[in-house]
Amino acid sequence: MTVPPVLPGVLADLAPILDHYGYAAIIGLITLEDFGVPAPGETVLIVGAIYAGAGRMNLVLVALLGFAGAVLGDNIGYLVGRLGGRRLVEKFGRYVLLTPERLDKAESFFARYGGGIIVVARFVEGLRQANGIIAGLTGMHWLRFLAYNALGAALWVGTWVTLGDLAGTHIDTIYPLAARYQTYLAIAVGVLILAVIVRAVLRRKR
Repeated sequence: MTVPPVLPGVLADLAPILDHYGYAAIIGLITLEDFGVPAPGETVLIVGAIYAGAGRMNLVLVALLGFAGAVLGDNIGYLVGRLGGRRLVEKFGRYVLLTPERLDKAESFFARYGGGIIVVARFVEGLRQANGIIAGLTGMHWLRFLAYNALGAALWVGTWVTLGDLAGTHIDTIYPLAARYQTYLAIAVGVLILAVIVRAVLRRKR
C-alpha cells in the first residue's frame, strides 16, 4: 500500500475526507461549490490529483469526476438563476455567501465580457461559485452557457490535475506558487480565449 503524501496547510485538513469518501468527495464537493455552496471543491481536486500522483488514486477518474462535478454544479446554479430569478437568489443567497453586492459585481462582469467570462470565472474565487447563477439570471441561452462552461471546466480541471499530479511529494513548494499566480493564469486563459474568438470572427468575415 502506498504511503499518503505529506500535505501542507488546508490540503492536509482535507486529506481525511478524501481518505474516507474517496472519489465521491471529489465530485460531491466540486458540485456543491459550483452552484454556490461554500465547499472546498478546488482544494479537494488538487488533493485528489496529488494522491493520484502518489499512486493512491486514478488520475483519469479524478479528472473526469472533477469535470463532471464542475459542469453539473454550474448547471444547477444556472437553473436556480433562470427559474428562481433574482428575488430568490437575493432571499437565500446570503446562506451561501452570495450577497446582493457580490451578485451586482458578478453581473457587471457578465455585462462587460459576455460568455467568455464564464471560462475565466472558473479560475476566480467568488465568480467560480456564482457564474452559473448569473448566467441563468441574465437569460443566457443554455447551450451557449453549456459550451463555455464545459470549456472552462476542462481548462480548470486540466490545470489543477496536471499541477497536482506533477507535484507529488513537492506540493509544499508548488501549491503556494500556483495559488499566488492563479490570477495571472486566469488573465492568460482569457487572452487566449479572446484571441481564438477574434481569429474565428476574422475568418468568418473573409
